[in-house]
Amino acid sequence: MSTRRAEAGSAVVDFVLVLAVLLPLFLGILQLALVLHIRNTFASAAAEGARAAAVAGATPQDGIDTAASHLGSEFFAEFAKPPVIRPTDLGGAPAYEVTIEVEVPALGLGGPAVGFTVSGNAVRELP
Repeated sequence: MSTRRAEAGSAVVDFVLVLAVLLPLFLGILQLALVLHIRNTFASAAAEGARAAAVAGATPQDGIDTAASHLGSEFFAEFAKPPVIRPTDLGGAPAYEVTIEVEVPALGLGGPAVGFTVSGNAVRELP
C-alpha cells in the first residue's frame, strides 16, 4: 500500500480541525469590531449632545435632540435606550452630561447582549 492511499482524506480532517479553532477566533474579532464601532458612534453622539446643550441659550432638550439626530431614530431603537441629560459639575464648573445605555447583541443577530454605558460632558457657557 502506498503512502498516498494511507493519507487519502487526511486533508479534510486537517481542514476541520483548523476551522474549529479559526472560526470562533474570526467571529470573536467581528464581535469586538462591532461593539467598538457602536461604542465609538454612541460616545461621539453623547459628546455632541452635551456640547449642544452647553451652548449659551440652549436647553437640555437641544442636547438630547442633537444626540438623537447624530444617530438616527432606527439606531436608537435597535441598540439603545433614549439619551439622558443631567446637570453636573466638572472641576467646579457647571456642565451637562449626556448618558446613553447600549446593548449590542452577539454579531448584531440576537442572543446574549454586550451592555455598556457611554457618556459625554461639556462645560456650560455663560450667557
